Amino acid sequence: MAHAKRKTRKLRGHVSHGHGRIGKHRKHPGGRGKAGGQHHHRINRDKFHPGLFGKVGMRVFHLNKNQYYCPTVNVDRLWSLVPEPIKQQASPDKAPVIDCVKAGYFKYVPWDIRVSFGAVLISIE
Repeated sequence: MAHAKRKTRKLRGHVSHGHGRIGKHRKHPGGRGKAGGQHHHRINRDKFHPGLFGKVGMRVFHLNKNQYYCPTVNVDRLWSLVPEPIKQQASPDKAPVIDCVKAGYFKYVPWDIRVSFGAVLISIE
């Protein structure tokens, strides 16, 4: 920005430069950073960030996330796991076996019961 257009140029001669005589333009009037969340900035925290402070839940000291690894697949997507040649061989009396673990899913969710795609055997072991 050109120096001639800066706000300071207009404020020359005005004693407080737009910061007021009483409040004054001081360094960090509200504290630095996130200071005062439980004190002088409490209204803002309660209004816009509820639940910011305090503990929730239970501490797990040695959490192994691998134990809880369980990708899921919805029932309506099961038929897409069957290879194309096996889909063509499928008949009402012989159901294809879908190996969900081989496809990378350990759990299937009966998401929409209305979906019908014929009989299948689901293998999750």
